[in-house]
Amino acid sequence: MYVRDAKNRDEVWLLDQIEALELDETAFRSRDYVIAVDEHTGDRAGFGRIRVHKNDDEVCELTSIGVLPEWRGQGVGAHVVERLVTTARDTEFETVYALTSATDYLAQFGFSPVEPAQLPDALQRRLEAKQEGIDPGAVPMRIDTDRFRMPGRLREAFKEARSEPEEDPEPQEGPEDFGIDPEETTYKYDTG
Repeated sequence: MYVRDAKNRDEVWLLDQIEALELDETAFRSRDYVIAVDEHTGDRAGFGRIRVHKNDDEVCELTSIGVLPEWRGQGVGAHVVERLVTTARDTEFETVYALTSATDYLAQFGFSPVEPAQLPDALQRRLEAKQEGIDPGAVPMRIDTDRFRMPGRLREAFKEARSEPEEDPEPQEGPEDFGIDPEETTYKYDTG
């Protein structure tokens, strides 16, 4: 399992998953996303986005973080968040914000709540829009990029991450399913 930058060919998949998971697609740009991928199968397992708000000061927000149901509980989301925070730090953001109702999830990495009045103007407007629309329970959180911490259990789970197998694999069809007796039937080109 690894996390990589999204490519143009991922755009349709991302939009489908954002819709299926009922996440925020405001100002969608596929190049802002990262995607967690199973290195053995190439299956995409999760994703997330950095959204930069450009006003008087640039502000960095993590948003649209999602993990497909069959990949949950395996550290996929944690590694997506880690990659986003690292990318923000590498582009010289000292602080990253998130507007979400998943506060306990982000708190395990070092995110802490912020009073809405202390948010930059762009994020105050964004918080109001999220609360009125896609995430009524959204609250602002922030982290200094150099204070992100990955819990060891999530790092280990990610190393072993696998999608859950299908419950009932499709049975193999045999000649009997088509009314053919394989012991007695000959075929036009049978050389035996």
